[in-house]
Amino acid sequence: MRRVGLTGGLASGKSFVGDTLVSLGCSLLKADEVGHHLLEPDGEAYPLVVAAFGHSILEPDGRIDRTRLASLVFGHPERLRALNDIIHPMVFKEEARFFEELARKQAAAHREGMHAGCKVGVVEAAILIETGNHESFEKMWVAWCPRELQIERAMHRGLSRAQALSRLEHQMPLDEKLAYADEVIDTSGTKEETRTNVEAALRRLLEECE
Repeated sequence: MRRVGLTGGLASGKSFVGDTLVSLGCSLLKADEVGHHLLEPDGEAYPLVVAAFGHSILEPDGRIDRTRLASLVFGHPERLRALNDIIHPMVFKEEARFFEELARKQAAAHREGMHAGCKVGVVEAAILIETGNHESFEKMWVAWCPRELQIERAMHRGLSRAQALSRLEHQMPLDEKLAYADEVIDTSGTKEETRTNVEAALRRLLEECE
């Protein structure tokens, strides 16, 4: 089982790359979705986050308002660190469980003489490098496009240019992430072109396994 970390930045095409890998037979865990689930009322992080940040972050139905929570930690490193100290270990634990389950399925298929499918497990995470978790993976893939295209895509999704720039200012630039990349997936073209780039990168990875 090859362990791949997939990251990018705001509107970099990371999710499209992840979904393409799924369509090509890879297994994918979206770490950001795991983090969101942890904040649900039945999530492991919920009571700890409410205790740390207070009931002002709650909606009337008791759910955590993630936008309100983000506004509390945005621009406040100590608060952000406190939140990350709660969330990140739980996400990392889920990632480990994800790969353990894939390994079990691979081993079971091998014992029964069955085809085990694509031997690639992918974790998609926005701040995979920033957390230092990139060292947990055999390969790092970065979804890349020019900064101005990130802004254009973000605006197409409903952000103002000022909002897009503000978010980018608080992210590691994509060009800096390239230093950590084993594969750079250029997403600046059409979806068909990006899919071709993903297929080529996956083919190279699988050839290494042979």
